[in-house]
Order: sequence, then C-alpha cells, then structure tokens
Amino acid sequence: MSLLPVDDAIAAILDRVPTSQAETVPLTEAIGRVLLEPVIATHDQPPFNASAMDGYAMRAADVVDGHRLAVIGTSQAGMGFEGTVEPGLAVRIFTGAPLPTGSDTVIMQEEARAADGFVSFTAPARLGHSVRPRGNDFATGQELLAAGTRLTPMQIAVAAAANAAHLTVARRPRIAILATGDELVLPGSPLGPDQIVASNSIGLAPLLAPYAEEIVDHGIARDDRDHLRAKLTAIFATEPDIVITTGGASVGDHDIVQQLLVELGVGVDFWRINMRPGKPLMFGTRGKTLIFGLPGNPVSALVTAHVFIKPALRHWLGHAEPQAWQLPLASPTPPNTARRHFMRAQLVHTPSGPELQPISQTDSGHTSSLAHADMLIVQPENDPGQAAGTIVEARPIDAF
Repeated sequence: MSLLPVDDAIAAILDRVPTSQAETVPLTEAIGRVLLEPVIATHDQPPFNASAMDGYAMRAADVVDGHRLAVIGTSQAGMGFEGTVEPGLAVRIFTGAPLPTGSDTVIMQEEARAADGFVSFTAPARLGHSVRPRGNDFATGQELLAAGTRLTPMQIAVAAAANAAHLTVARRPRIAILATGDELVLPGSPLGPDQIVASNSIGLAPLLAPYAEEIVDHGIARDDRDHLRAKLTAIFATEPDIVITTGGASVGDHDIVQQLLVELGVGVDFWRINMRPGKPLMFGTRGKTLIFGLPGNPVSALVTAHVFIKPALRHWLGHAEPQAWQLPLASPTPPNTARRHFMRAQLVHTPSGPELQPISQTDSGHTSSLAHADMLIVQPENDPGQAAGTIVEARPIDAF
C-alpha cells in the first residue's frame, strides 16, 4: 500500500469534521472559546466626550494672555456637570468624566493655578487636547470581534466594554483517549524489566484540552483482543465526538487496534502517511465519531497530533488555521528522504532576529529532544538539505 501524502490526509480529515455548532455562554466563561457570531458594538465608547486627564475643562479660545477663568463646578465620572461652560468659565474635571457642554479642551491640573474660585494655566490650550471624543474607542454598529476569533483576556475585556453579557461560541468536542500496549505502566509505577512508562495520553490531554469540552483518559488497554474490545466498546458507549488511540496502529502481530476498530464498525479512511515521524497513522469514523489511531512511539504520537488532530479541532471550532512561520536556519539541515519530515527545532534569538536551530535527533521515541523543541521545521520530501540562513517553513509547537 502506498503512503498517503500529508496534505491529502489533512484534507480527508477536514472533510469529515462536522460544521461548527453554536452555544451561548456567559462572558465570564468565554475565555479560550472561539466565537461563532461576531461581537457588534451597540453603543458608542465612550458614550460621550470624556476627559483623559484630571484638570480643567474650558473653551480653548479663552486661554489667552492674562486670562483668569471662573470655576463654576465639577464634572466627575458618574456625575457630570449639568450646566454650560460659557466664555470666561471653566469646570474642574476628572479622568473619565463627561466634558461639559460648551467646553472643548482639557488642561491637566499640573499646568493649572487655582485660587479664590478662579483658575489660570501655565501652558497654552490646544483645541481638543486631553479629550476622548465620543466613539473614539468604538462606535455603534462596529464589528469589534470577528467570528472565528479565539477569545483572549483582552478580547473578553472589549466584549465586556461593549456590554455583551453572553457570547455565541462553538461547541467543543468531547474527546476520549486510550493507550494500548502490554509494556506500558502509569507514571509513578514501579518498572518491571520489560516495561516502560506510558507518556502519550499524559502529553495528549493537555495538548488538546484548549479545544475540548472534556477529555477522558481511559487508561491503558492490554494487547489482548477481548480486553481491548471491551475497552473500545465501553468508550463508544459514551458517544464521544473524537476517539484517539495510541499504539497498535502498525503491522506487527500485536498491532490489533485497527482490526478491532473495524470489527466494531469503524470505517477506515486511510492509514500510513508519507511523513516522519508518524507513518502508521490511522483515521476513520464510526457514525458521528472521528477516530484517530496514532502511533505508539511518543514523539510520533505527539507530532501526528500536532499535524492532524489540531487542524481538525480548529476546523471543528471554526478557527482559521494559522499561517506557518518562515524563519532562517541557524545551522544546516541534512538531506531528507522521500517522506516529509517534521524536524524538531529550537527557536533561538540572535541580534539579527529569531532563527531555527535544527535538532539532529530523529528517533521517534526520543521524548527529551521533543521537550527541548519549540518548533517543527517542515522539511519537504526529498529535500537535499538547506544551508544556514535559508528561509524555511516551521510550525510553533505550543500555538493554539
């Protein structure tokens, strides 16, 4: 069987991802969610001309040589001055307070001399200075946040300023994870002579958590048909949106995951991808559930999750796929094989800007090298290797 090109595999997965479904959540619970409907301003912000300083409001034309303006009142946030500033008058004003009718300028208090109910200024008046015009931040009808936006604290703040108590966001999928292999034990367990610590599920859960309503780790299944079948049957009974298995996706005598998935009604769209690390990747569906069978080697599992599962989850949420980075190499890359290579790399900062330092380790079980990587260099198939300084494509590992 020929190996499926990476881009074809991604396209096939995205074609299976359902259309984003909307739900409404309180603003206080919207952090990290993806908007399905834009946030539109329903009022001007500020809703009036407002002072940007503590000082005095007056008509700029009245601040001339020998001026002395009578202070007729105070305007403060939440309680503006109700009268009108006529020629020769001024109002004490505080930051955020409404600019009184008739005034057009604010001079800060550090440039004011007040005594006996009058004020004069040590600096000239500049028309409109220290005034935030009505609608200066945003105006009624303005789109503040577009659909597809992932909500950060700053974007939550602007939604709050727009008086949006609830937001319409994409429903997040429920994800089930299952590791397989007789050799695996949970972290913290004593290690037998033929055992290794299971790390795939531990890494995948936080990697995918920002996209998920919930992630349920179903532990470790043994390489036994009856035990694995029972585990998978129990998982499917919970009707998750996405099931992710790790291990058992290759062609060895003990790699029975794909066989049992097919027996349990999974239609396999493809397996075996033209990439490294991570060739033995399986994808299919069972009803509305998406199934990803990831390799057992930990680097392969995490890299394939970055390359295939994260784009699927972004698509699920209606979040646009981020642009790949284009950065120079800090040192050369070696020639590549016929498989696309997602090469581990560190992002290094130099006087001339950021560069990519390739990590020479390519073993798919070498977790410590992946832990030191910030980026994955996307090395094309049959690439002859590139010299230091060459601009290459890369993907940040920790980006949403």
